[in-house]
Amino acid sequence: MLLAVDIGNTNISFALFRDNRIIKRLDIPTGEYALKKIKNSLGSIKINDAIISSVVPYATGILEKGLKRHLGARPYIIGKDIMVPIKNLYRKPKQVGQDRLVNAYAGTRFYGAPLIIVDFGTAITFDVVSNDKEYLGGMILPGLQISLDTLAERTALLPKIKLGKPRELIGRDTKNSMLSGVVYGLAALTDAVTEKVKNEIGKNASVVATGGNIDLIGRYCRGVTKIDKDLTLKGLNLIYDKYNASMRHRK
Repeated sequence: MLLAVDIGNTNISFALFRDNRIIKRLDIPTGEYALKKIKNSLGSIKINDAIISSVVPYATGILEKGLKRHLGARPYIIGKDIMVPIKNLYRKPKQVGQDRLVNAYAGTRFYGAPLIIVDFGTAITFDVVSNDKEYLGGMILPGLQISLDTLAERTALLPKIKLGKPRELIGRDTKNSMLSGVVYGLAALTDAVTEKVKNEIGKNASVVATGGNIDLIGRYCRGVTKIDKDLTLKGLNLIYDKYNASMRHRK
């Protein structure tokens, strides 16, 4: 049994794997280290190991200690204990978020290359993998809720609203005008950017979308080939298996 943990800026996602399949799934807000809730959700299931990918350093240490104490599993940390097995061509490789490398590796394993991964999380990231399965780089832009929050914070009359499905394309009130602008606008941006990237890496490139907001925006993105909400978690499972196989081979 492997517990995979993806610590993001908004949510922490947990997945319990058995025979490379997710048998339990849990999301909690980042900052709420509900270890008792996690333990109750898992019940009496024995965890053999845990692996963490994180973009929130202060949360990593807390969960690392908590998992070891409450679940009896010493977690492996991606980027510290285990490196993502993909060639990273970023100009400064250490600047790439580990979750982006995990997605790139998992994406090539499941969907081949060349590949574009779009992650609709707190930020929206585009990650590009070459035909030779090399991580080339990508783009980072404000996510959907951040875009709505910024409109409210930087204007005098626009309200703070919660992200949701727009009622119509042409908004007929302020709330729906904001939702339509952000959802339809970022979906159209996604389609335009992926087409530009395809012109550079190959028209045959697949476009895989993931992230916490994919259920909302995915239906509006015409250029997306595949939606895989659990791509990061499944990537952690793949990396753990590959690491264990290499350790057994060395012995």
